[in-house]
Amino acid sequence: MSKNININVHHLTRVEGHGNIVVNIKDRTIEKCEWQVPEAPRFFEAMVRGRRYDDIQTIVSRICGICSISHSLVATKAVEDALGLKVTEQTDMVRHLMHYSEQLQSHVLHVGYLVAPDLFGEKSVVPLAGKATEAVLKIVKCHRVANQMSALLAGRITHPITLTPGGMTRVPTEEELKNLKATLEDCVPDLVDVCKVVLSVAGNLPNFERETEYVSLKQTNPLYKGTLSEYSFYHGDITSTDCNGSGDMPVDKWESVANEYVVNQSTAKWCKWHRESYFAGALARYKNQSKFLSPLAKQVEKMFGLTPKTYNPFMNNVAQLAEAAHVVEASLEIIDKLLTKGIKPEKVDVALRAGRGYAGIEAPRGILFHAYEFDKNGECTWGNCCIPTNQNHANIQKDFEKLVPQFMDEGEDALRQKMEMLVRAYDPCISCSTHMLNVEFIK
Repeated sequence: MSKNININVHHLTRVEGHGNIVVNIKDRTIEKCEWQVPEAPRFFEAMVRGRRYDDIQTIVSRICGICSISHSLVATKAVEDALGLKVTEQTDMVRHLMHYSEQLQSHVLHVGYLVAPDLFGEKSVVPLAGKATEAVLKIVKCHRVANQMSALLAGRITHPITLTPGGMTRVPTEEELKNLKATLEDCVPDLVDVCKVVLSVAGNLPNFERETEYVSLKQTNPLYKGTLSEYSFYHGDITSTDCNGSGDMPVDKWESVANEYVVNQSTAKWCKWHRESYFAGALARYKNQSKFLSPLAKQVEKMFGLTPKTYNPFMNNVAQLAEAAHVVEASLEIIDKLLTKGIKPEKVDVALRAGRGYAGIEAPRGILFHAYEFDKNGECTWGNCCIPTNQNHANIQKDFEKLVPQFMDEGEDALRQKMEMLVRAYDPCISCSTHMLNVEFIK
């Protein structure tokens, strides 16, 4: 191999937003190895100030066009925490279904459209459609099912309109739920086939490991004990593989978990908890909650040899497939519960008060935190959002620092490819992770 390597990937493809990879090696000495985020900061925390409590979820859903449901849900939960609002079991179950729809939608999109081309040696899903037509058609079908589910529960595919603090503006009818159940059941064989296709090329996932901290939610007092919702995307405390069964944190302490800080190479803040970086996402959720996986998800786990001792970040995509299987079965379970209880009309009553509220849920890309404060008139005076991708930036950098020396002898092109695949493995929403900064100028 050449003793000198210069990699300058500007605006990495098949990710959301703009991220750069820069590696300079001279005479086999690594002079520079950086994951850079050059996106202009966005100002959503400023946009919510002065807005009514029931405007918040509508505004912050625009943080992301892929995870808009997650942002809407966590914002609504934070508003409810601030105002002391409790929701009914029916509302909670419908929101679970809504959240599951986005997990399925996002995981299928990411693995099928963005990751699979790397495994098949293609530049995008377009040439892949010619090489593996049946597989792509099944991916499209599963993605369409998830979109239909989101449209039913959220009112449209992105940027929900059925959520409101204290409840829902609309819930699905029993007939709609029965139709959704049949659609999801029909989707299961196609989802299994997608997993088999990915398995056929899984040998192209790089053989790379770096043990790190893995952070996610974990049910400590499940609302639906003994059900598939114990694998939590929506409720619970913050846990870590470094907690060793103790030291979990309530979501209202998330700022002391994320510990956001600024670095020169990124307009997005970085995060750390017990170590210098941590991993958020499907692999983290799996490591902390694998015993609660559904039967179909456990089949996927077994197919790929995924275990809680897996430390390969590229296996995050396999964990996403297992979660896609899980949320389908969990959705079927919740639909049966709703149909058994019967859908009932609900009225939302909100008594305004001043207060600050916190919430955390699992977006497809990892744990997502929001916090808001309101005055006695229900107007927002402060907000703070911490995105999964900005929690992962430091971990991507640390992965780079181990991956580059391990694979640099393979040559510049092979190294560049593995670094691009590594970033994509995290399923980053780079634009969403950029934050407003408060700068004080000293005269």
